[in-house]
Amino acid sequence: MDLKQKYIFVEGTNCPVTVRGRLLQVFRRSVSGELFKGLWLVLREMLRFNIHTTQYPKEKLPLSPRYRAIHELLRLLESGKERCIGCGLCEKICISNCIRMETSYGEDGRKKVHEYTINFGRCIFCGFCAEVCPELAIVHGGRYENASEQRAHFGLKEDMLTPMERFMNQGQKEFPGFGALSQDADSKVKKTPLAYFTPKGEENV
Repeated sequence: MDLKQKYIFVEGTNCPVTVRGRLLQVFRRSVSGELFKGLWLVLREMLRFNIHTTQYPKEKLPLSPRYRAIHELLRLLESGKERCIGCGLCEKICISNCIRMETSYGEDGRKKVHEYTINFGRCIFCGFCAEVCPELAIVHGGRYENASEQRAHFGLKEDMLTPMERFMNQGQKEFPGFGALSQDADSKVKKTPLAYFTPKGEENV
């Protein structure tokens, strides 16, 4: 059984041993053509007047549709009510432990969300809360300017929920993810859910 390895030997340059040889090697590498080519490139870009630098904050670069910035709480398109049903999945899956919500049952038996806060000082913007939400109530928006004098600042429910004025003016952007409503959703709906329900005794009617 042949266990010999097939090595490939590459002939390289011998490293200088003497001090004089090392100084000559440094000098040759310092005055090579690549150095002057790079210096000329930097000087040429410095003397240009059509600078392509973005003048922030007057100019801002476009963001990706799936950019994960400050959270937003969306409303239902039909009624304008909050989409959040208080299931608490976002609070449970948050690996930074920065989401807190307070819920209670109303007179109609449905759970209502009283307070919803996110500690943006601890949030790492992983997107797990938006992915696990069954109602697409919490998404990541494009507002990334969240500087604060406090080390840990909070995002309240009133700050993240879509204002009613903007919602009425169709200013709420629909999340283009899985389960979101399409633009022609109204034309695809043929019957309401009650139309598929047949009471007993009327099967043959």
